[in-house]
Amino acid sequence: MSQRTLTRTKSAAALALTAGLLLAPVPAIAAAAPTPVVAIAATDHSLHLTGAPNARDLGGYTTTDGKTVRSGLVLRSDALNALTADDLAKLVQLNVKTVEDLRSSFEISRAQDKLPAGATWVNRDVAGSNPANAIAMLNLAEFYKVMPTDAGASAAFKAALLDIKNSPDTVLYHCTSGKDRTGWLSAVLLTILGVPRETVNADYMLSNEYVDPNSGGLGSLGSISGPNPVEQAWLDNAFAAADQKYGSFDNYVSQGLGLTSQDIADLKAKLLS
Repeated sequence: MSQRTLTRTKSAAALALTAGLLLAPVPAIAAAAPTPVVAIAATDHSLHLTGAPNARDLGGYTTTDGKTVRSGLVLRSDALNALTADDLAKLVQLNVKTVEDLRSSFEISRAQDKLPAGATWVNRDVAGSNPANAIAMLNLAEFYKVMPTDAGASAAFKAALLDIKNSPDTVLYHCTSGKDRTGWLSAVLLTILGVPRETVNADYMLSNEYVDPNSGGLGSLGSISGPNPVEQAWLDNAFAAADQKYGSFDNYVSQGLGLTSQDIADLKAKLLS
């Protein structure tokens, strides 16, 4: 085991010990049948940020009714602690005025964001309201079942979605690697907008092109994700968990996230053309 992996493993263990928590069993949730992944068209979604290689524009995708997700309004990313001066200048040019940080206070204390001039930082901690979730992140296949079913996680995702709806400027949201919490939020938003599941899957799987597996294959909080940073089965787990608890994705949005039909209409009016 490398020194870097050993250090990160100890950090995750220390967090669990400090919180004084034991990981409770996650309720058994039947995984959904794998859904197809299609190749995304030649559109380059990457923001090409040196210090955040998984930073991407969520725009450019086509919905089932032929509309297009507007570019330049919603950005997804990994952590912003390593941004260069050029990176920050690019985010200023992109009019990023709100940064939604989905990480825990523990993660933030280790790597604080660098913000583009004029941007407001907001913490929407997906795991922090239930510290046991931080331990669940050590097994990402299980953590994906937690994200759609935990009340605190749903509150964080709802707040981020409402900020996207209400902000007159560009919103960037991120976690640590920009693939798990960010990946689920992106999948939820694109699905709400009417983007077909195959395209949602393809956007999710793009993290395998931008996250370096040789960096230790580490997930959000020191979890080992294997040879690839993300797996399609994990996203399938999340959609299956939402369906099992709420009966359908639409019910998850209305009951789990608490978004109203007007919220949905407003998101579509803002983000679709």
